[in-house]
Amino acid sequence: MTKEQINSLLAKGEFPDPSGQRELIETHISWVIISDEFVYKIKKPIQYSFLDFSTLALRKHFCEREIDLNKRLTDNIYVDVQAIYECQGRFTIGGNEGTIIEYAVRMNKLDKEKQMDVLLLKNNVTETDIRNLAEKIAFFHKNTTVIYNKDFLDIQKKFNDLGTEKEFLGQQLGNDSNNIVSRAIESSDIFIKKHKELLATRLRAGFFRDCHGDLHSRNIFLLPAPQPFDCLEFNDDFRQIDVLNEVAFLCMDLDAFGKQDLSALFIDHYNHLFPAMITEGDKSLFIYYKSYRANIRAKVNSLRARSAESTADKTKALSEASKYLGLMAAYLQSLDLLHYI
Repeated sequence: MTKEQINSLLAKGEFPDPSGQRELIETHISWVIISDEFVYKIKKPIQYSFLDFSTLALRKHFCEREIDLNKRLTDNIYVDVQAIYECQGRFTIGGNEGTIIEYAVRMNKLDKEKQMDVLLLKNNVTETDIRNLAEKIAFFHKNTTVIYNKDFLDIQKKFNDLGTEKEFLGQQLGNDSNNIVSRAIESSDIFIKKHKELLATRLRAGFFRDCHGDLHSRNIFLLPAPQPFDCLEFNDDFRQIDVLNEVAFLCMDLDAFGKQDLSALFIDHYNHLFPAMITEGDKSLFIYYKSYRANIRAKVNSLRARSAESTADKTKALSEASKYLGLMAAYLQSLDLLHYI
């Protein structure tokens, strides 16, 4: 669908559920329509190096894949895939009249106030919530598919991709950010070279698994039982990772909220239930993974700043990028790479 068709669907289209008001949220890869009862997620007809939604058949496939993968962790959130029809210029989700032009993932609407990032801002996430979440993720990791065939050194390339944003960040945030990016890449190269065998050992030991792939507070509801959702369906490589890489994302996110106590509690309880961080090398790798996740967040916010439609949006994105650059540097400084950063 095009943005114009989405707007027409929103304004005068027919939906499976009656609704007094519908809200459209647009991301770089999807349109999300929020109604009173359901949420409809429609994939954009786009293709990137890491994602291919370029055909209707592919978008249908990944809608179905999204539901199957997310049902591993959710209860009563993902409902079904709905066809979107066009008939004489009108658009309908569901039904059977007209031509199928698109597909949508239908989800039950949940209370936004129960989203973990919202609760963190209000200091309403408890230690019990964190323990329950650690238990949920540990159980999931124990039972999900083990991955034995993986280019585990590819993380070095992914980390170094932040270099594509170095010039822009330097122009917007000053030379300090430019230097942080350069030194972080140098430090990452040294770390991976030093710990290559550790990564190989962890792959052989079964610590690489088919995970969630995007585990952070905005993708978790606390109702109060934890409900992680919106896992990565469009790229298996991004999801099939070291379990420490997965939980490092959540712990980095908690650190970014200033909740280092909750971050420490999560990893301690998780590791008690599923011992994935045993040696000193494992502990160093966990910190490196946190720096990698902060790196990705810095890059994402740099890209958001580039495409921002308002000065306020650009300023906010740059502020976030600066925060994550600082967090990335702090993690690397806590390793043996102190003199490199």
